[in-house]
Amino acid sequence: MPSDAGFSRPRIAKSVSRRAVLGAAAAVATTPALAEECHIGPPAHTQGPSVWMNMDQVELDAAYDQLSYAPLARQIIARAASNSELVRQRLGLPQRLAYGPTEIEKLDIFRTKRPNAPIFLFIHGGAWLRGSAKNYAYPAETYVNAGAHYVVPDFISVDKANGDLRVMAAQVRRAIAWTYKNAASFGGDPERLYIGGHSSGGHLCGVALVTDWQKDFGLPPTIVKGGACMSGMYDLKPVRLSKRGKYVHFTDAMEDAMSSQRHLDLLHAPVVVTYGTNETPEFQRQNRDFAAAVKAAGKPVALIVAANYGHFDMMESIGNPYGPNGRAALAMMKLSAA
Repeated sequence: MPSDAGFSRPRIAKSVSRRAVLGAAAAVATTPALAEECHIGPPAHTQGPSVWMNMDQVELDAAYDQLSYAPLARQIIARAASNSELVRQRLGLPQRLAYGPTEIEKLDIFRTKRPNAPIFLFIHGGAWLRGSAKNYAYPAETYVNAGAHYVVPDFISVDKANGDLRVMAAQVRRAIAWTYKNAASFGGDPERLYIGGHSSGGHLCGVALVTDWQKDFGLPPTIVKGGACMSGMYDLKPVRLSKRGKYVHFTDAMEDAMSSQRHLDLLHAPVVVTYGTNETPEFQRQNRDFAAAVKAAGKPVALIVAANYGHFDMMESIGNPYGPNGRAALAMMKLSAA
């Protein structure tokens, strides 16, 4: 079980706090209401005992709460939903098919016109609590126009899974296995199946990448040809210590099984890891550390650091062929923007 002793202390956490305090102090002198409204980072508080690295409980909770660092999150999420509706109007409704036995286990397929095309399966985020396939249709146009099928599955939320992330992960794995086995039915090439995920979906993408496909599904170990882990989490020890531990019912076994960084021996696909410089200190560290761990394990990895992008800017860029995530996903599949 890893401890914080093995990690370098994230100085960015302190520098963010100092910048936030100095900026807030300057703003309060003239516009106190605006200063409160635009505050970035953890709330002002008396420093408590360290819980993880050099962060106290308030700072750690904020580091795993996107709203503390992304004041426009709700607007961007709403825009993703409205843009998804516009994409459905332009491309038509996706094929919606079942990949598993429960009602939620369905996925949407936006088909490209190119025959025997590569497949990009995207795993949405939402703090393991929110999100649905219909509101993540907005990237489809980019991939369909570039010559790839775009697949986005629905899966259970962790609160409906009694707080067990393994139930979510099992459904995501079933969706990937189904897509591989049924690729030819919608014109896809099973030997060019790529996956990606953002935020908690980035976590699930990492978990999917360390699946033993042969043991668990009777499939070749290399069914996934590449993974784009976008602003995700890959070692859940600090997540367990944060306020997310109130709705994810962690056990030692779950923490270990759902920490993809601890199971890189099962990684067979090249990985692209991305994050933005305006994300929370912990989300930046998680992605840096994961990329470094993959490299140390001798596996192929590329780290993309997007300057001046926040967490939800990164989410939105999945649908932009010239944004950090859209460009990275297309490059992974050796495609270019139409």
